[in-house]
Amino acid sequence: MMRALWTAASGMHAQQMTVDVIANNLANVNTTAYKKQRIEFKDLLYETMDRARVLPEGGRPVNLQVGHGVMAAATVRDFEKGSPEETGNPLDFYIDGDAFFMVEGPNGEILYTRDGSFKVSMTDMGKMLVTSDGYPVLDEAGMPIIFDFDLTDLIVSQSGEISYRDEDGVTVSTGQFLGLVYFENRNGLEATGRNLYRATAAAGEPVPAIESTQTSIIMQKFLEASNVKTVEEMVRLIVAQRAYELNSKAIQSSDEMMQIANNLRR
Repeated sequence: MMRALWTAASGMHAQQMTVDVIANNLANVNTTAYKKQRIEFKDLLYETMDRARVLPEGGRPVNLQVGHGVMAAATVRDFEKGSPEETGNPLDFYIDGDAFFMVEGPNGEILYTRDGSFKVSMTDMGKMLVTSDGYPVLDEAGMPIIFDFDLTDLIVSQSGEISYRDEDGVTVSTGQFLGLVYFENRNGLEATGRNLYRATAAAGEPVPAIESTQTSIIMQKFLEASNVKTVEEMVRLIVAQRAYELNSKAIQSSDEMMQIANNLRR
């Protein structure tokens, strides 16, 4: 019965973590380019009461084992594309594909994002394309993107080439492209918050778009919506709540059985 107490307690802890993940998904239902998460579990150690064996006169064809509960194994991020939402802002970009934008974070660290809601910051070098936190957006060469023209004339092609329309209405290329990269294992990326990811050994080295066989299309004046499906999350929330309730019932039942056993001598 004591085993049942701790086993059910591990189940309650696991379901609480499930609710935590679902709550974070629901909280970010309107976050640009947010990717929903789901939690994965694995069972704990087993106590083997009797092993399967074969004897000349017969044996046990199966094991007799009792488990000790559950534990969280991983949180997996679903990188399914969110739907494009038109904004009309020339500094908003949607990636139709699996690529990531490159951003220069604090201390010169390169970070990655799917959030294309960029802004312009006035610097000594000119008008710089940055994130809402002021981090410079990088081009394919890993350099900050600087504008020396009116932003209302900004044109970004589907390949990410940055151009502008001059006074005569002629499209002039700046020679810069929005920096896009791919990862072999996107689930290996480390989320750092603020819609940013950090590369890890598990994710693999970032592969520049010009070196990749994959193709992504840039859509200007669009943003990527969160891929959280509210109804789906609510169903998962109900299932987690019922599982939590059942585990609490198991603890209650174990406690009542222990009380009965303790009262047998009276």
